[in-house]
Amino acid sequence: MAKKRPQTKAKQPQLKDGEIPVVGAREPCPCGSGRRYKACHGRAAAHAVTELVQRPFEGLPSEGDWVALRELVPAATVELKLKESLPEGVPSVTLATVLPMAWPALRRDDGSVLIGLQNDTASGDISRDLADTLQRALTAQPGTPIQGRRAPADGPRLQELLDPEGAFEPVVHSGFEFWVPDTAHSTPEVTASLERANAAAIPTVKLSGVDAAYWCETPDKNHLRWVMPYPEEQLLDALARLHAAGRSSLGEGTRLVGSFRAHGLTVPVWDLPTGVTADDVEKPAAEFAERLATALASDAPLTPDERRARGGLTNRQVTLS
Repeated sequence: MAKKRPQTKAKQPQLKDGEIPVVGAREPCPCGSGRRYKACHGRAAAHAVTELVQRPFEGLPSEGDWVALRELVPAATVELKLKESLPEGVPSVTLATVLPMAWPALRRDDGSVLIGLQNDTASGDISRDLADTLQRALTAQPGTPIQGRRAPADGPRLQELLDPEGAFEPVVHSGFEFWVPDTAHSTPEVTASLERANAAAIPTVKLSGVDAAYWCETPDKNHLRWVMPYPEEQLLDALARLHAAGRSSLGEGTRLVGSFRAHGLTVPVWDLPTGVTADDVEKPAAEFAERLATALASDAPLTPDERRARGGLTNRQVTLS
C-alpha cells in the first residue's frame, strides 16, 4: 500500500483588524490565528459593545434635551436632520420618547421613520444602538416595525449620522396621539392602548427661557427638573454656594431638593407648590441661571456651611443611568 502523504493546510491570508468580519463565537477566527473567534478578535469586539459610554449624547446638539427625553419626559417628539440626504421615499425622520409596543423604530406606511428613545439597548453605547436602528429603519419596507438587536461594534454612532448644525427642538405632547396619524379611524385595540399610555403620562412642559429645563405635575406637588451641562463637581460646588446663601430656590415655597445623575450629566430638581405652573417659574429660572453662572465662576474654597450644603445635596443624588 502506498503511504499516505501528509496533508497540509492552506495558509489563510492574514487580515488587518479592520477587515475581520463577525462570525460565530465558536468558529475559527477569520484572522487566521487558528483560535476560536471568541478567544481572539471576538474578545475585543465583545468588550467594545458592552463597555458603558458614560455620556452617549455628548457632541450632539442640545445634549441636555437628549438626556431629558431619554429619562424624564413621557411624551415628546423631535424632527431629526441627517448629514446625508434622506433616501428616496423617506420624507422625514422623527425621534420619539416612546413608540407603540416599545418598538425601537417604525417605518410608517407613508415612508416616514420614527425612532424610539426610551428603549432598552443591547450594548453599552446608546448612541451606537440608536444609529444602528436608524440605519435599518431607513431601508425597511413601509409599514414595518424595527426590532432591537446588538449593534456591530464598528457601526456608526448618532454623532456620525446627524447634522451637527441641525436644530434639536423637542415638542412636548400631552399624550401619545402622535403614534397614530388618524385617531378617528383607529382600531379598538389601538384606542385602548393610547388611553392606557395617556393615563400614565405625567403632564410636562419645557421651559422656553433656559435650556433643558422641564416642569412636571404630580398629584402631591410639582417639580422642575433641569439638565445641566457643567462638570458635576463644579456644579455641585456652585449649587452648594447658592444653597448655603439661601439663594437656591425658585421663589416662595420652592426648594432645591437634590439631583439626578443621568448619562454623564447632573439634573438638579426643585419641589414646587401645586399651584406653581411652568409659566410661573420661567422668570425665576432665568434669574437662577444668572446666579448659577456667577457661582460657577468662583474658585474660592467652600466654607464650612457650603461644605455641609454640598454634603446634603450629594446625599440626595440619585443615579438614573
